[in-house]
Amino acid sequence: MGPNLKGALLALLGFGIFATHDVVVKFLGAFYAPMQIVFFGVLLGFPVITLMLLRDRAGESLVPRHPWWVALRSFGVVISGVSAFYAFSKLPLAQTYAIIFMTPLIITILSIPVLGERVGPHRWSAIVVGLVGVMVVLRPGEAALGLGHLAAFTAAIGSALTSIIARKIGHAERSVVLLLYPMLANIVVMGAALPFVYQPMPLLHFGGLVVIALFGMLAMLCMIGAYRNGEAGVVAPMQYSQILWAAGYGYLFFNETVDFYTLAGAGIIIASGLYILFREGRGGISLNRPVLRTKSRVETGTSPRISAILRRRKAHE
Repeated sequence: MGPNLKGALLALLGFGIFATHDVVVKFLGAFYAPMQIVFFGVLLGFPVITLMLLRDRAGESLVPRHPWWVALRSFGVVISGVSAFYAFSKLPLAQTYAIIFMTPLIITILSIPVLGERVGPHRWSAIVVGLVGVMVVLRPGEAALGLGHLAAFTAAIGSALTSIIARKIGHAERSVVLLLYPMLANIVVMGAALPFVYQPMPLLHFGGLVVIALFGMLAMLCMIGAYRNGEAGVVAPMQYSQILWAAGYGYLFFNETVDFYTLAGAGIIIASGLYILFREGRGGISLNRPVLRTKSRVETGTSPRISAILRRRKAHE
C-alpha cells in the first residue's frame, strides 16, 4: 500500500469517526445546551493535553509570544465550538455539513488581510461559485431560516479565523500554547455559563460525553497518521466524505432525508473547495497555501489541533 493511499484511508476513517462524534453531539443536543456539552467534552479531553505538557522538555514559558493573536484564536475556537454544536442539534446533519464546508472559502478570503495572500480570479471565481452553492442549500425566500443556520455560518467563520491565525503565528508560537489556550478558554467561558444552563445528566448521557471526548481523540490520531503518510493534497479532500456519513446517519438515527437542494448545493460547495485546494497545490499560485495547510476540521476545542501536534512531533524527531 502506497503512502498516499494509506493517508487517504486513515483520513476517511478519521472523518468517519468525527461524523460519529457529531451524531452523539446531535443526540445530546436535544436534551442539553451546547455550552454544557462543550464544557464537559473539553474537560474530559484535557488529560491528554496535560500528558503532552508533562512530556514537553522544551523548558520554555507558556506565555504566548503573540498574546493578542492567541486570544483572538481562542475566542474563535470558543465561538466555533458552541456554534457548531448548536447547529448540529438544530439542523439536519447533511445541511449542517454543507454550510460548514464553506470554511475553505472563508479561509481564502481571510488570507488576504491576515497573511497578505494574493487571490487571483480563479480562486475568486471558486468563492463566488461556493456562495451560489450556499444559496442553493438555504433557498432564501422559500425555506425558513433560523438560528441553527446562523450558528452553522458562525462555526464556519470561527473555524476559518482560528485556522488562518494558526497559519500566521504557528512558526513562532509553541505547539502547546496553540493547544492549551483554546481549551482553557472553553473551560472558563463555558464554565461561567454552566450555572445558567446546567441540567443533571443520567449515566447514559454522561457516557455520551465520554464518547465525544474519546472519538475526538481517536479521530485526531487517525488524522495525524493520515498527514504523516499522505500528501496534504490527497488527504485534505477526504473531509468532504463527511456528507456521506451525514446522509446515512441522519436517515438511520434521526429520520432525516437529504433533499435535492441540499445535495446539489453541497456538491457545488465541495467542488469550489476542491478547486481552491487544486489551485493552492500548483506551484507559483499561492505563497501561503492557507487552505491546503489547514489540517484540522471545524474547531470545537473538544480535540487538539492536528497541525500543532504534527509540528510538535516533527520538532522532537
